[in-house]
Amino acid sequence: MESREDFKSILPYLPLLVRSSTLFWPSRVVEALKALARGPHHSKVDSGEVLSVAISDIRSSLPQFEPLAHFAPDGYALFFDELMSRAEAAKWFGEVVPAMANMLLRLPSLLENHYQGADDPLGEGIYSVGTALHLLSSQEVGIVFLSQELIGALLACSFFCLFPVTNRGANYLPTINFDELFASLYESYSENQEHKIKCIVHYFERISSCMPVGFVSFERKVLRLDHRPLCMSYPEADFWSKSLLPLCRFEVHGSGLLEDQPNDALEVDFANKYIGGGTLHRGCVQEEIRFMVNPELIAGMLFLPSMADNEAIEIVGAERFSNYIGYASSFRYSGDHVDKRDVDVFGRRKTRIVAIDALSRPGMKQYKLGFLLRETNKAFCGFIDQSKYCQYERVFQDKGLDDRDDISRNDPLFHKASSTNGETNEETSLNEVPRISDEKTSMCLDNEDSSIGVVTGNWGCGAFGGDPELKSIIQWLAASQALRPFVSYYKFGIKELQYLDQVTQWVLLQKWTVGDLWNIMVEYSSQRFKGETKLGFFTWLLPSLTSHEASKSDLPNTP
Repeated sequence: MESREDFKSILPYLPLLVRSSTLFWPSRVVEALKALARGPHHSKVDSGEVLSVAISDIRSSLPQFEPLAHFAPDGYALFFDELMSRAEAAKWFGEVVPAMANMLLRLPSLLENHYQGADDPLGEGIYSVGTALHLLSSQEVGIVFLSQELIGALLACSFFCLFPVTNRGANYLPTINFDELFASLYESYSENQEHKIKCIVHYFERISSCMPVGFVSFERKVLRLDHRPLCMSYPEADFWSKSLLPLCRFEVHGSGLLEDQPNDALEVDFANKYIGGGTLHRGCVQEEIRFMVNPELIAGMLFLPSMADNEAIEIVGAERFSNYIGYASSFRYSGDHVDKRDVDVFGRRKTRIVAIDALSRPGMKQYKLGFLLRETNKAFCGFIDQSKYCQYERVFQDKGLDDRDDISRNDPLFHKASSTNGETNEETSLNEVPRISDEKTSMCLDNEDSSIGVVTGNWGCGAFGGDPELKSIIQWLAASQALRPFVSYYKFGIKELQYLDQVTQWVLLQKWTVGDLWNIMVEYSSQRFKGETKLGFFTWLLPSLTSHEASKSDLPNTP
């Protein structure tokens, strides 16, 4: 194993030792874990206070030892000794902690089997070359497949705070151990932080009693800054301005949650550039909540450095374990969730989550062309299915950029995208092109059909300070250009979007293309940046909305 490049890339971030292709824990760690596995009568670990001591002792036996975060021992004691009922604590220490210790004891063999499976891409295993656990570095197009059992062991490692932290920050990796999560609970108690931990505790209770048997994939998607065969390059403004692709269907929902949507769709994670954001700290908004109710998402924080402007991360298969109510300070765990999503041929639940990070507090600069381009390309990177755009890009390369207009009208992909009502096109099948996960791998890891749209909401708004009207339009443009058949948009009661449905339906009636809407958005943004208008985009586009006198005579001419 020592000679494997994928394994060598992740080894510095694992707490295990390796010798002669064998992974193992230090002997003192094995002794401590075996004691925990035998239960509290043997280990004497029957309270949060003693648990934190046991965690510290195990950490001190590791080669890259660092103390727990300040207040973390107090946080473990507060949660398990005061906030958890006696009955719950008895089950936790009597059943769950021993099961987690056994998971950790199996971690070396689980990883060895994982890498052995990666050497058999044509056999019965799920893995292929290039899909094993490795550091999925910035600008590296690739995918990692992990079994849910391996993820459970890795997250047990996070709970016991055993991952080395040295050089994680220097390599743009987010926090992965849970000590900061417990430290913040004690340092500045809040009920939502308590309920975040309840979600994590519930996850371990579930997998301790019945380990799931599926898989989860983590993919870094990149719009290349250079030009490479079979890869979509980072588009310039001219690309958007000249696009003749039609706009896809747009559905508006006044209430509901993205994760409850019934469609087989790509669900947007309003992400931090460090995936997971404040999940393991004090954060408790859209991304952090999703990572709490689908805790397997946290595993990606181990090996996925921060996203650049031309990158997105897509995660397929993460199981949901918890229900919840509320948001931010009102967030509360509300019980068990049984995930009934179908499973694909790779053993992944058909839950597709794409992490895209918006500009943070951009102010007026969000109306400048360069920043409009950045946001649109970021969403586009998240929404594209590379297998379709390999074929799309080859057409452009063969014909030449100057012929783009003619290509858009005559290319079968254009006509496929035009079919937004479930019609089929016999000229071509967009799924015939295998996904290119990286330069080494041509195995098709995802064979999406044409019904998979985008489910999203107020991405980059709220704490990030984006303009909700522009952000909704930007996502619509990106989804349409990515050949997605629909956008399903959840407004979450934002006042600025009260006319979103009217505006999008009017635009569709005009039969505008992606290029038409992009050019109108750029024109508005230029006026807004220069101070020539203070109106919101929707009112600027359709003044009749605010006067409630909409009629054809009031509407602007199409471009």
